[in-house]
Amino acid sequence: MKTLLLSALLAVSAVHAQEKPDPLEGLWQGFDGEWGHVSRQLVALAEAMPAEKFAWRPGDGVRSTSEVFMHIALANFFLLSVTGPKMPAEITSSDFEKAVTAKADVISWLKRSLDAVKTAHLAVKPADLKRKVKISGRDADVEGMYLRIIVHANEHMGQLVAYARVNGVVPPWSAGQ
Repeated sequence: MKTLLLSALLAVSAVHAQEKPDPLEGLWQGFDGEWGHVSRQLVALAEAMPAEKFAWRPGDGVRSTSEVFMHIALANFFLLSVTGPKMPAEITSSDFEKAVTAKADVISWLKRSLDAVKTAHLAVKPADLKRKVKISGRDADVEGMYLRIIVHANEHMGQLVAYARVNGVVPPWSAGQ
């Protein structure tokens, strides 16, 4: 009986351990691993923020929580479009980041943009990374654009962690540590 109970406890522990996400998953694994890491963190943080905090802003003239998430989404689409993929047709104005404010809609746009970057990067061939592109009147290459996309996402991740903590939300990956 003790052996059966011990086996059951070990099985439950193993299943529970598999369900808990590894907070370091994707780190040190190149662009695709790092992109997966920051994407999971952004979505987890957006989902952890209460809906009423999506309108919160730290001061006048500063982006609200929803505006920061939408800014990331729109920047992902815009910077990606410089490399070739088209911007979504639904993005029709420069004020789009202010127009989408409901938590579910913001998360949907965020996920859509993160997936667009992931899909495009997985499809790009190594030789394509050196292809020259123009942005803001300057020369760049596709690899540089992907670097800008990931740096931008991480930059605003830091901002959103500060927003979350000021509002009493612990980032899910650091809860219980």
